[in-house]
Amino acid sequence: MSNPRVLIVDDEPDLLDLVELTLANMGLDAARAKDVAGAKAQLARRHFDLCLTDMRLPDGDGLEIVRHVAETSPSTPVAVITAHGSADNAVAALKAGAYDYVSKPVSLEQLRALVRTALKTPDVEHAAEQQKNLVGDSPAMRQVRALIEKVARSQAPVFILGETGTGKEVAARMIHADSRRGGKPFVAVNCGAIPENLMESEFFGYRKGAFTGADADRDGFFHAADGGTLFLDEVAELPMSMQVKLLRAVQEKRVRRIGASQEEPVDARLISASHQDLARAVEAGRFRHDLFYRLDVIELKMPPLRERREDIPALVEHIVGRYGFARDGARLAVAANAALLDYAFPGNVRELENILERAFALGEGEIGVEGLNLSPAVAAGGQSEGRAEQSLQDYLDKVEREAILAALKQSGGNKTAAAKQLGVTFRSLRYRLERLGID
Repeated sequence: MSNPRVLIVDDEPDLLDLVELTLANMGLDAARAKDVAGAKAQLARRHFDLCLTDMRLPDGDGLEIVRHVAETSPSTPVAVITAHGSADNAVAALKAGAYDYVSKPVSLEQLRALVRTALKTPDVEHAAEQQKNLVGDSPAMRQVRALIEKVARSQAPVFILGETGTGKEVAARMIHADSRRGGKPFVAVNCGAIPENLMESEFFGYRKGAFTGADADRDGFFHAADGGTLFLDEVAELPMSMQVKLLRAVQEKRVRRIGASQEEPVDARLISASHQDLARAVEAGRFRHDLFYRLDVIELKMPPLRERREDIPALVEHIVGRYGFARDGARLAVAANAALLDYAFPGNVRELENILERAFALGEGEIGVEGLNLSPAVAAGGQSEGRAEQSLQDYLDKVEREAILAALKQSGGNKTAAAKQLGVTFRSLRYRLERLGID
């Protein structure tokens, strides 16, 4: 049986390289095109199981590709990935028939999740591991597993608190898998990724004719999770107007589609998560206290990676083996493993995955400390000052920008020498310079 085929459409060669490498590590076959004409030519030659396209292209825009695929191959999902994100663009893409719409920069974990969901073939072995294991045998992780086992027996709502990348969704999936709902749907929703004007229709669905473009009845997230579990990630990002509507659905276990006159019963267990402390969000007036009490019945705290360093070797072995990073003979040097033990990991396990994926994609043979491209601004045992008021991505971009500027200054502006000093290829450095807006 052949591997699923994915078409990537973008006019940035470095981004095409990065996405193609990521898809290859997932066991997928990728083809590429740099413009609308090239994409249409590829689509005419063969069938694709998924298309990823940029919005702005040299000879048109991604919406043209979305419409073309909808007409010629309706079963092929198209996801629009663009640096020019806005609610209007999102609505236009979704109305044109796009499967999903995400803004650049998109993390590798986001990309992998999008692809798995769109293909509806989410690496069965990987999914099984997620349901059974949180990797590591530290006291903190043993405590988390013990609480998950207890929580799974209950039907009470659970709130999972933890920094970005600590495994909140993995924990939610474990609770679902070990519960009596394990054979039913698990629906994961990133509350911060849905445009506000689409939230009600996405959560509750709509009736045919409810608004322009509503050509048929559509189920919402609650309907999709009926009998199973609805996981609301980054629930603190919900606007107040949506919190009111969600509260009623949670209290009454009934939802009303847009355009419907009657409510419908739904039976979905709610698990929510956030990197923000909901109690503090309530005190600050950003989250409704009545919804907080409904969601935070049982609280599960996920420990950051810096507080369970003894788990790092097992995590490295698990990640390298799972994605097949070492199949070309590449391996981490002893010094590189030691450097990982000393690193503070502000992005936690997700950052570790990205570090290893980048190192094995760009490195050959024995990969040293320089091949990890660790941030020098993050000291062992803690995070650099000034991060508290920044998002993780802004913080990481700032650190990366500082490291690149320092290397360029030391090399007298010689990009080739700077790339060598940073342990990356010239092509990789050029892409980073463009992404970070460094002239």
